[in-house]
Amino acid sequence: MSDETFHGKLSKLGFRLSREQLGKLVEEATKQRLTAVQVLEQVAEAERRARDAVNLARRTRYAMLGTPAPLETFNWAHPKVIDRNLYEQLMTLEFLRGAHNILFRGTVGLGKTMLAQHIGLEALRRGYSVRFTTLASMTADILRQESLPAQTRRQNRYTRPDLLIIDELGYLPLDPRSADALYNVIAARHEKRSTIVTTNLAFKEWGTVFGEAGSLVALIDRFTQYLYRMEIEGTSYRDPKHRKIYFLRQIPRDPMHPDARVPEADTWSLRAYASEPDNPQPGDDVYDVHSKSSGIGLNGVPYRKW
Repeated sequence: MSDETFHGKLSKLGFRLSREQLGKLVEEATKQRLTAVQVLEQVAEAERRARDAVNLARRTRYAMLGTPAPLETFNWAHPKVIDRNLYEQLMTLEFLRGAHNILFRGTVGLGKTMLAQHIGLEALRRGYSVRFTTLASMTADILRQESLPAQTRRQNRYTRPDLLIIDELGYLPLDPRSADALYNVIAARHEKRSTIVTTNLAFKEWGTVFGEAGSLVALIDRFTQYLYRMEIEGTSYRDPKHRKIYFLRQIPRDPMHPDARVPEADTWSLRAYASEPDNPQPGDDVYDVHSKSSGIGLNGVPYRKW
């Protein structure tokens, strides 16, 4: 039986292995003179990994975690106060077993969100369901529903995941309805599922966000009953003139570049930190790219200006 015929039969059975993957397995099995049973075991294992990858990709999209900078790029020596041992303990995900919560507190620009995101990514890899949201986005999403039953159904989006990450508590004040929406989410998850909150405020300052909302004391009581506190103190990741430093993440080939022979990195024009917004130029501290294509998009804007 040819590899192509074998692949076709496996595809009809719902296998996700590509023809190239199967070909490599068959080639390796031939070299090692594996038995038929051993070949089937390898095919089954490869199929399991392929399905796990598809499942992880689907759950990652639902989680809305984005693409944080690699954890190994985090400079643990920069903050004046940070408990690396506690963070490594949290990355074991033992807190999820007891439905304990985590609070990341620190000033802007110290990596609170990034560290929380990586806990979420690790949870996804271990099979847990995760949802990431800003506080403002979550409350707006719930309250824009027209009826109370619709709001309750939308609230389930945030109460059902094994791990909920609420970012940016303290950046914007909450009106009473938004404060109540947050309380309802925290109360529904209490002692059932874990929640991570990032904030720049100490608990005593939360009143500046909640205003006259009567649910503040009850919310803090439930959230802090089983809580790990990750305090981060120091100066923001900024240059000596207190300007924000931008980080460029790994990106794929420009799909609009006309020459497929050009290396991926050379398909983009670079924008350095010192260049003007309307005249991007390469140089030191590159933080952005733009297309080299001379084409024009459907909206009439040249690709190079996207």
